[in-house]
Amino acid sequence: MSTPRTGGWAALRRFAVPALALAVVTTLPLAPAGDPSAGAERWTALDPVSVSYHQPLGRPAKGNFLSYNDFHGAIDPPTGSGAAVNGTPAGGVEYLATWLKKLRAEAAAEGRRSTTVGAGDLIGATPLVSAAFHDEPTIELMDAIGLEISSVGNHEFDEGVEELLRINRGGCHPVDGCQDGDGFAGARFSYLAANTVSRRTGLPILPPVDIRIVDGVPVGFVGLTLEGTPSIVNPAGISSVRFTDEIETANLWGGLLRLAGVKAQVLLLHEGGTQSGGPSECTNFSGPLVPIVAGLRPEFGLVVSGHTHRAYSCSLPNSSGARTVVTSAGTNGQLITDIDYSLDRRTGRFSEITARNVIVENGVRNPDGTWQQTTPGTFVRNPALVDPTAKTLADKYRNAVAPIANRVVGAISADIVRDNQPNQESPLGDVIADAQLAWTASTGAQLALMNPGGIRASLSYAASAGGEAPGQITYGEAFTVQPFNNLVVTQTFTGAQLKDVLEQQFAGFNGQTTQRVLQVSAGFSYSYDTSLPAGGRVSALALGGTPVDPAASYRVTTNDFLANGGDGFTLLTGGTGRTTAPGFDVDALVAHLGAGAPVTPGPANRITRLG
Repeated sequence: MSTPRTGGWAALRRFAVPALALAVVTTLPLAPAGDPSAGAERWTALDPVSVSYHQPLGRPAKGNFLSYNDFHGAIDPPTGSGAAVNGTPAGGVEYLATWLKKLRAEAAAEGRRSTTVGAGDLIGATPLVSAAFHDEPTIELMDAIGLEISSVGNHEFDEGVEELLRINRGGCHPVDGCQDGDGFAGARFSYLAANTVSRRTGLPILPPVDIRIVDGVPVGFVGLTLEGTPSIVNPAGISSVRFTDEIETANLWGGLLRLAGVKAQVLLLHEGGTQSGGPSECTNFSGPLVPIVAGLRPEFGLVVSGHTHRAYSCSLPNSSGARTVVTSAGTNGQLITDIDYSLDRRTGRFSEITARNVIVENGVRNPDGTWQQTTPGTFVRNPALVDPTAKTLADKYRNAVAPIANRVVGAISADIVRDNQPNQESPLGDVIADAQLAWTASTGAQLALMNPGGIRASLSYAASAGGEAPGQITYGEAFTVQPFNNLVVTQTFTGAQLKDVLEQQFAGFNGQTTQRVLQVSAGFSYSYDTSLPAGGRVSALALGGTPVDPAASYRVTTNDFLANGGDGFTLLTGGTGRTTAPGFDVDALVAHLGAGAPVTPGPANRITRLG
């Protein structure tokens, strides 16, 4: 926690032959973890998947992976509608630590060495307890609970490439310093970024691979984020890098691993899929993960995925037609994927992989099997499931941030949810757009647009993390809704340009690949019809009941993520007369929440969907 560590990748770059680089990042496995915490109840596991490739000759090497993804600095247990998984209260870093220890002990009892791995978005879009310290608490906690290897995700780039490199190597923040007073040593685990390539050197900015020796057999790891990362992070922070194709990059480094004799390979991939069945079923599995796995070399027997915040364990065909196991553990540290595997000593390949998702239970059961609650939806936490080491470290930051987080900043009259209505508008989206319009009214702003992906949580009327009265909102709750510290900017667009910006909400227009319906402020309205051709889907634009004039000029407020072309809104970079408001987007929300009477949910009726 005191001295920054030296980056091993800097040394790796001295080697001209990539195969030699593999030896630099090769490390031996850690010793098995100790006994599980006493007094804990038997956990609940979701349905497993099992794939057998062939019967090994002789005694196989046996190992275990424990994986999670999209932790997003969820140091505290989630609350509200996200507090439970399948009805079971789950999450919180001191509980995650306990279940990791339990699963490691179980694996050790079977003669398996555990390796704990992640699939990105460990940091970024985090609650105030982590974000106030530039996510240093999350990194320290990931080290404390035994994470060994993780890919980067898109949110690792929320504060830019240079900040990610500092997070990895350690050292005080260049502006805020070391706020906790005891320095920051960086990540002891390996952050992998095979497809994040420096434009200057042509090399990955962090190690692309890692290798662990399992009972004498090498197992290789390749770590990637999604190629589409530039469209969902602020472009200003990633201008020095490019993001390469997932399949090509995985197969490149997988091929080099194979040349080095590593034939059992794991892809840690911050990209995923969705399914129409239950959390562990893969019925009608779809999404970017399907074609990625279909293009992978057969050495990749396992893909630990993320990004979609879904939970699944299944298998998909790779380039050889054989099955590759694919997993995801949802989000916020509420699940751990427990993966047992065997290796054929003769071939060095996986001979069997079995995976299941395990709930990170944190509650207390009643005799009838239900969960104890203090108020409806507020679960009692089980002290027998608390890991004391993780709690001590987490409490250090909880106590440090409490005076800021628990400050009451305003009030709401009822739950204000971020869930989209059928027209893709949300009550909370309305409120945030209204807040940003009010924040920039002095600069002549006439309407505001807000990206739905920037709304990270709902506002709960009953929540009382700091002991505040129902309906009161704390700064910490507001920050959880908008944790990115985006700037609020206002630009001038013609009515014709504004229409084109709205057309760019839909895939197929001006390079847009994904539908993203922007939230709009009061007084502005429009209609859309997705059945019409790209570029002709938006109609009836009106401001204050008056049709928008294509030739007239309008002052439009957004956050700087959108203004810089984020989420594929490249046309928002074409405004003129750009001004930047003081403070951040969360400051606009805080001001709005505290401006007068309790804020009511937005009507979610400003956008009309015609088809």
